[in-house]
Amino acid sequence: MSDPTFVSLVHLGCARNLIDSELILGRMGEQGLVVTDDPSTAHTVVVNTCSFIGPAQTESENAIKDLLERKARGEIQGVVVAGCLVQRYRRKLQERFPQVDFFAEISDYTDLARRVRELADGRSVPRYLEGPAERSAALVEGGRLRATPGSYSYLRISHGCDHKCTFCTIPSIRGLHRSKPIENLVNEARELADEGTRELILVAEDSTWWGRDIGKELPELLEALGEVDGIRWIRLMYAYPNRFPWDVARLMREHPKVLPYIDIPVQHAATPVLRAMGRAGSGDQVRKVLGRLREEVPDLTIRTTFLMGFPGETDEDAAEVVDLVREFRLSRVGAFTYSPEPGTPAFELPGQVSAADAEARYTAVLEARDEVLLASQEALIGRELEVLVDEPARGRDYLVARGPMDAPEVDLFALVTGSDALPGDFLKVRVEGVGEQFDLVCTPDDGTAS
Repeated sequence: MSDPTFVSLVHLGCARNLIDSELILGRMGEQGLVVTDDPSTAHTVVVNTCSFIGPAQTESENAIKDLLERKARGEIQGVVVAGCLVQRYRRKLQERFPQVDFFAEISDYTDLARRVRELADGRSVPRYLEGPAERSAALVEGGRLRATPGSYSYLRISHGCDHKCTFCTIPSIRGLHRSKPIENLVNEARELADEGTRELILVAEDSTWWGRDIGKELPELLEALGEVDGIRWIRLMYAYPNRFPWDVARLMREHPKVLPYIDIPVQHAATPVLRAMGRAGSGDQVRKVLGRLREEVPDLTIRTTFLMGFPGETDEDAAEVVDLVREFRLSRVGAFTYSPEPGTPAFELPGQVSAADAEARYTAVLEARDEVLLASQEALIGRELEVLVDEPARGRDYLVARGPMDAPEVDLFALVTGSDALPGDFLKVRVEGVGEQFDLVCTPDDGTAS
């Protein structure tokens, strides 16, 4: 019997890209390859790249360079580059990184895994693997080797995006919007639940657009997923604010599994900037959407994202974003500065904002967020919460959990002392304080896990 061949994967990018990474790992496992999380012990390392904005592209390129240096030193034998960076620049990457063994566009990754197997076996492989023009939404994607804790899983409900935001490269990389069939999504959710998933996190380039190309609307999907045994929480991410399906608000308010939480990236609050970005609607419409959400779902947590320093943005425009954070008490906020991306309409816009001004505006938004965040976290002291455990204590004096108001990776934690609960357990806790990073410090309320 031959020795096992170890492979490793370097994941970069968002939760949607993480699903692709999990699919790559699953396909490689089907080829009999043994996955290790230590690249130094692997024969071949696959890097799943991101190229959404300039810093993400730089991170991807640096990861490739690092792996190629390891290959040159003989620490690993093969380097494979896949994902968004390949899809965006296609065969041009071969010229920049000729030492890469092969490149793979976005696909179902079956061919990628087969070629990694052949590479590890010493056979010759093609330098470039093309993917379909657009991955079919009806395709059953197959098993994933999940990289998330046992408590939660991401469920990608669609591919691509129809919006024409002037700063964004996603439609050119991922194609136009295609909804995955509801029966496929329910089956996928059942498989994840059977593996122990307790929280489903719905992701897409635009989750609220799901179903409109197949004669359905998002609330129907949420209700169908709510029937899946084993799933206790359903969380909605990446909801576009225009043409919002308002029955979702009723479900967040009334459905026992649909959390009163929504990630709705509004990007800005000033009408001139929103129009320059190619975002539908105005600043007033953004405020109306947020106000209606607050009114219809009283306990709602709103997460949003702002893009600061966009071409033409003034100090007054930036101040509107800070005012919006304070007006709507937005405590879960991400922000980034504008990155000029070649091939996007915004790349040619006049009125480019200096890096110093963009950074100052970005900092002002985060400072306003932190004011709101600290107040909202301190208001929870003394209250009881139900939290989902993500990480056991394992030698620490606390375990890591989250309440309904916090999504993994982007939000905050509940750090629970005095419990030996495991990932996937739900705990009743009492909030005792707020840590230095705004995380909740908690103790078990009744000592039980469910």
